[in-house]
Amino acid sequence: MAAPMHSFRHLTIIHSQFHRLQKLQKFHSLASLDPSSVTQYPERQQQRRQETGLKTQENRVINKNKKDSIESNVDNNSFSSFFPKRGQTLELVCESLAFKGKGVCKVADTGFVVLCDRALPGERFIGRVTRRKGSYAEVTKVKTMSPHWDIIDAPCEYASYCGGCKTQNLSYEAQLRAKEQQVLELMIHVGKFSLEDVDMKSIVPCDIKFHYRNKMEFSFGSKKWLPRELLEEKQDGIENYALGLHAPGFFDKVLNVDKCLLQSEPANMVLAIIQDVWRDPQLGLTPYDVKSHVGFLKHLMLRTGRNAKTGLHELMVNFVTSSYKPQMLKPLVEKISTIPEVVSIMNNVNSSVGNTSVGEEEYTLYGKSTITETLRGLTFQISANSFFQTNTHQAEVLYKLIEDCAGLGGDNSEIVLDLFCGTGTIGLTLSKRAKHVYGYEIVPQAISDACRNAELNGITNATFVQGDLNKVGESFGNNFPKPDVVISDPNRPGMHMKLIKFLLKLKAPRIVYVSCNPATCARDLDYLCHGVKEQNIEGCYKLKSLQPVDMFPHTPHIECVCLLELR
Repeated sequence: MAAPMHSFRHLTIIHSQFHRLQKLQKFHSLASLDPSSVTQYPERQQQRRQETGLKTQENRVINKNKKDSIESNVDNNSFSSFFPKRGQTLELVCESLAFKGKGVCKVADTGFVVLCDRALPGERFIGRVTRRKGSYAEVTKVKTMSPHWDIIDAPCEYASYCGGCKTQNLSYEAQLRAKEQQVLELMIHVGKFSLEDVDMKSIVPCDIKFHYRNKMEFSFGSKKWLPRELLEEKQDGIENYALGLHAPGFFDKVLNVDKCLLQSEPANMVLAIIQDVWRDPQLGLTPYDVKSHVGFLKHLMLRTGRNAKTGLHELMVNFVTSSYKPQMLKPLVEKISTIPEVVSIMNNVNSSVGNTSVGEEEYTLYGKSTITETLRGLTFQISANSFFQTNTHQAEVLYKLIEDCAGLGGDNSEIVLDLFCGTGTIGLTLSKRAKHVYGYEIVPQAISDACRNAELNGITNATFVQGDLNKVGESFGNNFPKPDVVISDPNRPGMHMKLIKFLLKLKAPRIVYVSCNPATCARDLDYLCHGVKEQNIEGCYKLKSLQPVDMFPHTPHIECVCLLELR
């Protein structure tokens, strides 16, 4: 965290101009990463401690940033440009993409780093400072002066407003380069690996650039989001209703969407029919208002699967409502059930004031309660609230990479420990080459789905257990034989230090770390390979390979498959 402004008045100039530039470059390297993994305000520090328990890691990084901030000071005349003030406008050039797809820029003459949403490499623009966060600031783009290097026309009409596909107007090759660069920088600056230590392979592209998502969740809203140029157009009542995606930065406003290029064509057909019908005053349907907590329709979830026998699309439509009133939904059900691909229409009832799409009660309004999908030769039953890989096509590629890294001999003699197993998809695809698979997951419904999927595929050498992997105790390893391979696929916060300590004590020959967040992945690999000196924890693994995978084109999300071997 950067030192307070007033402290700089008492500092002595101790470094040359050359050394100053070196430190500024270090600022750029740090700030181009995930800011949450580099610096935090005190209140954010406390929140992160509660979430991950990694206190020593935070203190180490924060103290390093304080030292860099002090050493980088040169003279008082540079303060106004080195620390831009809120509301100040700057002419900037985007150099690269980083955290959440934000553009990394540097203030002229000083090199101070600013991040800008929707800025792309090579773009020159005017930005207005919205806030300063320690060693970097955030700006909002006001005007583009010259476009970025790899500009293309975004095919989606909502690309300029929707928060989903932020890089749709960047060529796909440039998207891949930016993701590769981000992963490499994180491994070096957060993971503390040298270039020689990182056997990073080229990112695996996604062959299907659009219509790759098998699940989309839309929200009903009583306040339609409009672009600035249309804000003066008065809209009341039904005209202000919307069905679509929440506008970035607004929890109460919804961008109306008639078609999404990420979901399947049958799903878009359903969306179009519902958009044509649901505002009809005679139906009496009202969207849920997140402020007044009044209204009936909350969410529309569309899931696409494939029939295991025919290979044809199967579509599930799930209405999330504030109460159970099937007669209110009957006109919509009658309309969309005429689409051949629709085999399931569900109603999840969520009466709480929260905005979650998971209901307290679930009802089948039409057809069956599940759809099927095939993955790596196995069949999976997917319910309305099941977790399943969102990009089925690319999941085939991802799971093949995991299987290759696991290196199972195929003689059915090895034990696999599957951590954060979800509905068991990874463990079940490995079971045919393993002696036994033990899967652990905190979500009870996911464990139920995993057991059902094992039974559906006739798999008897897999055991799934519900448990919190952030609270593993000394007896955790007594519940299964010592594994030959550990698969760890945590969510975005990564692994808790308790689990890392357990793995370092367990000393399994191989760990396959599957990550959806390269920042926390780099941090956890640092602990597993290099240890934590402040806690007298020694690392015992070597990073053998690192494979980025693009699961979600046109978004900032990056998946990585990392192979660790015991030294």
